[in-house]
Amino acid sequence: MTLSFGIYPGGLGVTDDDTVTQGPPEDSAKIAAALDALGPTLVRGYVHYAPSPASAWALLEAPPDPFQYATGDRRLDLVACFRDPGSDLTGWLEFLREQLRTHGPKLASLQVTEEANHAGPGGDGRSPAVREALVTGVIEAKREARRLGLDVLIGCNSTLDFSPEQEFWTDLGKRGGDEFRESLDYAGLDFFPDVFRPIPADRLAAVVTGALSGFRTQSLAAAGIPDSVPLHITEHGWGTGPGRSGERQAEVLDLVVGIVAEHSKILNISAYEHFALRDADSANPDPVFQLGLLHSDYTPKPAFEVYRRLIATLGPPR
Repeated sequence: MTLSFGIYPGGLGVTDDDTVTQGPPEDSAKIAAALDALGPTLVRGYVHYAPSPASAWALLEAPPDPFQYATGDRRLDLVACFRDPGSDLTGWLEFLREQLRTHGPKLASLQVTEEANHAGPGGDGRSPAVREALVTGVIEAKREARRLGLDVLIGCNSTLDFSPEQEFWTDLGKRGGDEFRESLDYAGLDFFPDVFRPIPADRLAAVVTGALSGFRTQSLAAAGIPDSVPLHITEHGWGTGPGRSGERQAEVLDLVVGIVAEHSKILNISAYEHFALRDADSANPDPVFQLGLLHSDYTPKPAFEVYRRLIATLGPPR
């Protein structure tokens, strides 16, 4: 099964204490050149809906102006993050419609909310109305895409959930019912094995395989989402740093993408996106600042060439 490959083209991220990673500014020309060299067809970008002026995320795009990288055969996987502390979804639904009206021809997909099950750094789970925003947003975005005649996939995502109850996905299924499931073109998974919690090297393959299988057979099944709905790996990466070599990053990338490709048919996985193109700050020893395939000065790590090869080998013909 051929995979679509993508990447978040910036270096910006969020640390464990929910602060934005700081480092050298983005260089759009170097980003474009690196994307041309890699050859992904998807570019992942984030826009934030947060009408409260107190929110630091209110006007954030990550990377800045992500739409500029949707050129040639590249299209944007746009993530609409929901950071509204209220419960009135009128503005949110209009925000989603506006993304489709304004950027539709550049979009491959529109992800409605980001990690709605996750209340920690980078997730939308702290917003009280996020689950309703996800369900109604998917339904309304699909209606708008159809109305506009756009070939844009509408989806959502989450982090891993190891609980037997699978309360998050069960709740989504109950809230949205058949209309939600029929509107959903894909379900995404953000996962970073051996980044936030160490995993022995000889266990990594089994952990990755179990995570992918569990997401399909437990999480998505709990919402009644059928196997016919594709699974996307919407974020995956492995940070370098002290005791975490660039060579090991390349090995992990090769291992994980190989497992994704091996299980793509049986689990209906159709896309893999790497996080991120560039380190936020290669001088910072925290691996969260060093998730890139490039150093923060845009010089390549070994994983850059590995990912280029994987895209050329496992991706669609160009």
